[in-house]
Amino acid sequence: MTGSAIPAAFATAADTILRDAVATDQGVSGVVAMATDREGTVYEGAAGTRRLGEEAAMTTDTVFALFSTTKAVTGTAALQLVEEGRLDLDAPARTYLPEIGRLQVIDGFGEDGTPLLRAPKRDITTRMLLTHTAGFGYDFFNATYARLAAERGQPSVITGSKAALTTPLLFDPGERWEYGSNLDWCGQIVEAITGERLGEVFRARIFEPLGMRETAFSLSEALRARAAGMQARQADGALSAMPFELPQDPEVQMGGHGLYGTVGDYMRFIRMWLNDGQGEGGRVLRPETIRMAAQNHLDGQRVTMMPGVIPALSSDAEFFPGLPKSWGLSFMINDAPAPTGRPAGALGWAGLANLFYWIDRTSGVGGFWATQILPFGDPASFGGYLAFETALYRALHDVS
Repeated sequence: MTGSAIPAAFATAADTILRDAVATDQGVSGVVAMATDREGTVYEGAAGTRRLGEEAAMTTDTVFALFSTTKAVTGTAALQLVEEGRLDLDAPARTYLPEIGRLQVIDGFGEDGTPLLRAPKRDITTRMLLTHTAGFGYDFFNATYARLAAERGQPSVITGSKAALTTPLLFDPGERWEYGSNLDWCGQIVEAITGERLGEVFRARIFEPLGMRETAFSLSEALRARAAGMQARQADGALSAMPFELPQDPEVQMGGHGLYGTVGDYMRFIRMWLNDGQGEGGRVLRPETIRMAAQNHLDGQRVTMMPGVIPALSSDAEFFPGLPKSWGLSFMINDAPAPTGRPAGALGWAGLANLFYWIDRTSGVGGFWATQILPFGDPASFGGYLAFETALYRALHDVS
């Protein structure tokens, strides 16, 4: 913990929010939340238990399946290759990964259920992958992909298989924004350029200079001993334990969702973005790259609501409904001030098991709220996160 302009009253409010989040059967079983400024972590808290029905307390060094908060790390690795002149964001992605150029667009299904496929009108680029405009989706947010899974045996991305990535495109590349497996493909491009597995790229080029020693694609015994359990929200609002662990030696280290790690480690990643690319042990990105990536890179498209096609995995999901939102490389950007106090231009995103983070380069603060609960959009977890973020901005405004 370091000194900060954020008053001590924030810690009191945050502690209360975490306690309230675990106080009822309709709440969460356990949560870790942290906030940081440019200098260091200014708040860290934990409440509840690591695993439903067990006594071990949730602690600030608990390990979480990070799900889609992995995406920003993959985007960072891609940006490093751009800086080195090894990756052109606007070149056809097949230049680096020929197999992505063989994918076709699905235009519905025939009477016998056969997918109707055609060639795309244009090439996918890495910029499209970073901005979720390449044409990929997820089966839990898209009915076409859900049908391919149910009727054609399309594997889930959590299998960590190459077959899980070789889905048809939902639309011609560049035509609209749809959230999906784009960053998994981006990770494959990073591997193709570097000749190394994604986890090794992350370790040497991002984690070591940031001091992130407890984030990885696989769980060591030490990390597994501190891992939080997964839970499912039932129709009556109660939670039930659900066995879950991502493949530990997958065919593909998924750049869109595959990391495990601690919230404290992710604070180091957030601080790098607050500090123009500088980490505690070295530089990760140049300041001009950070500024470029934090801008809107959509070309007329907009970030839209994600429909919960598989209710067990996600509800209908949207941050700040009614507010305009765009996409950088690779984060959501709220283009208007949010009700929490987050200013326009801030970056953020989430992970499927109700993990949420934001990076506010204007105010110099960021935060992370972590649970392991499905479906995404769980009211107790999401509501707690919004209260946590709101409390931080109230504290900032009290001293401004």
